[in-house]
Amino acid sequence: MSTKPSKPSSGAQINHLVLSVRDLEKSHTFYTEILGFERCAILDRERHSMDMYFYRGVDTTHHDIALLQIAEPENVEAPGGWVGFAPKTAVGINHIAIGYPSRDSWLAQIEHIQACGVEFIVRGNHGMTHSVYIADPDGNGLEIVYDVDRERWENDVNAAMNYFDPLPGSGPEALLDPPTPIFG
Repeated sequence: MSTKPSKPSSGAQINHLVLSVRDLEKSHTFYTEILGFERCAILDRERHSMDMYFYRGVDTTHHDIALLQIAEPENVEAPGGWVGFAPKTAVGINHIAIGYPSRDSWLAQIEHIQACGVEFIVRGNHGMTHSVYIADPDGNGLEIVYDVDRERWENDVNAAMNYFDPLPGSGPEALLDPPTPIFG
């Protein structure tokens, strides 16, 4: 081990996410037909001993999400759904945020999600994003978001992070998008 002082590099970001799933085809349908991801690759079963699909939201990445079929889905309990913002006993990933590039594309997306019969568990506007929380077929919490204009939150990120305006979670009211205040 080196005795020289060190520090981590800056600029780290999430590159991709791999989810282990109980039903690869059901999850494939959810991530493509409901969320709009494109399947860009399939792991070659002749060269690998697992079934895995790869997806991207834009064609500038190799993949954003991968789905891995678990070997014994019959031995896994059915998902209980997203445990919410403040679980009492659950550890692990609380939710995954999936962003859309504009307010209009996000509004069209949440309208599509609602039309597909996916429950909005929580609907609300944060100070830096507008969000709908849903669950995938395995109960993973997903936050469907778009980022509001940086000018609204950049002068007080802390205030924006602490802001939440709860909105109706069903019906046409869940598709309304009131403006976010300016922080700072």
